[in-house]
Amino acid sequence: MALRQYVPRAPKKDEHRINDFIKAPQVRVISEDNEASVMNVRDAIDLARKQNLDLVEISPNAEPPVCRIIDYSKFKYEQKKKQKELKAKTHKVVVKEVRFGPNTDEHDFDFKVKHAIGFLKDGHKVKSYVHFVGRSIVYKERGEILLLRFAQALEEVGKVEELPRLEGKRMFLMLTPKGKVAK
Repeated sequence: MALRQYVPRAPKKDEHRINDFIKAPQVRVISEDNEASVMNVRDAIDLARKQNLDLVEISPNAEPPVCRIIDYSKFKYEQKKKQKELKAKTHKVVVKEVRFGPNTDEHDFDFKVKHAIGFLKDGHKVKSYVHFVGRSIVYKERGEILLLRFAQALEEVGKVEELPRLEGKRMFLMLTPKGKVAK
C-alpha cells in the first residue's frame, strides 16, 4: 500500500492564507521571537519550513502584508479559544415589558411598579408602554403622564433610557438598571 502525499488545500474564505497560497511578492515577516523584517515570499516560506513551521498571513490588507512564522494548527486553536472566551463574556440583554392602559387604576399601577423594580434589580431592561385601544388614543397626555409617573416611581433602581414616544397605538418608555447589578 502506497502512502499518499499531503497536498495542501486552498484556504476557505474566512481562513488565513498560509505558505504557498500567499499572493503578495513581498511580506513583512514576524518571527516567533517577534522580530519583524520585510522579505520576498519565497525566502519567508523557506525560512518557515526550515523551522518546521508555517508562514501565515495575519494582515493581508497591510502594505506589505504581515505574515507570521507559527504552527498553523496551534494558531487556529488559539483563535477558536479567543472567540469562545469573547462569546462567554458577552451578556445578553433581556427586555421585560410592562403594559398599561390609559385608565390604569392606582392598585394596578403599584403592582406593576413592584414587578418592574424586581426586573431592574435582576439587571433586565424594562420597556413599559401604554396601549391605546379604539378611541382612547384621544387621551395621549394621560398615557404620557402615566409613563412619567412610572419612571419617577422607579428612579431609585432604574434610569430612563428613552422618554415616552408614541408609535402607532402605543406610547413607549424604556428604563435600564442603575449602577452595578447584584446577582
